[in-house]
Amino acid sequence: MESFISEHFNTLVCAWIALAVGTFILLQFVTAPFGRHSKTTWGPMIRNKYGWLLMELPSFIIILVSLLIGSQVNTVTWIIGGLWLLHYFNRTFIFPFRIKSGDKKMPLFITCSAIFFNLLNAGFNGYYLAELSTYTSEWLSSWKFMLGLPLFVLGFAVNFWSDEKLMNLRKPGETGYVIPRGGLFNYVSAPNLFGEIIEWTGFAILAWSLPAASFAIWTFANLVPRAVAHHKFYLQKFSDYPKERKAVFPFVY
Repeated sequence: MESFISEHFNTLVCAWIALAVGTFILLQFVTAPFGRHSKTTWGPMIRNKYGWLLMELPSFIIILVSLLIGSQVNTVTWIIGGLWLLHYFNRTFIFPFRIKSGDKKMPLFITCSAIFFNLLNAGFNGYYLAELSTYTSEWLSSWKFMLGLPLFVLGFAVNFWSDEKLMNLRKPGETGYVIPRGGLFNYVSAPNLFGEIIEWTGFAILAWSLPAASFAIWTFANLVPRAVAHHKFYLQKFSDYPKERKAVFPFVY
């Protein structure tokens, strides 16, 4: 099995990218049932907190194990993989228990789909880092790392700040949806998703690998349609919603 993966690795990742393109096209017609778009018609439901924990856990574990046992792992590999682990430590062990979702639920189908995605996505990236990468200490001073790292950090900060803003929109005892304002929310409806797109684009540049690029493409394919769905929701929900706001990219879209 390992020899097959090694021999056909790039082909498998290219097929994975092709699936991302197909998913992006599909999501122009179907709204994924996340959060406010959840529907019981998608089958059994699971509490949001547990759904998030279960779906994100594979990404953290696979990269960690890959770094621990990989034959090509060195200090630079740990730095690059450590950035991944930073994101997914927050997403797996902190974010799910900070969201104020009460008893809200998500379809179990979405949780299982995300687990499948993360198994493959982290599997491709983990295998590359552990067995195929050839990073040396000089990589840390290359233009790729020097450009990608600030983008990753910026994206992480935007994503974290935006999530924090969304978690604290409602006052104690308040229910229902509220128009988010301030910062990047003055320009786009989903700066949290915008931040994540920047983050994984930065990672693709600093890691400069086909699997990292595939993750950036998948992030765009998944999150841009979700941001557009959020934007349409706000416009329909609030008659006074700022019309100048874009969905995900400031001043553009």
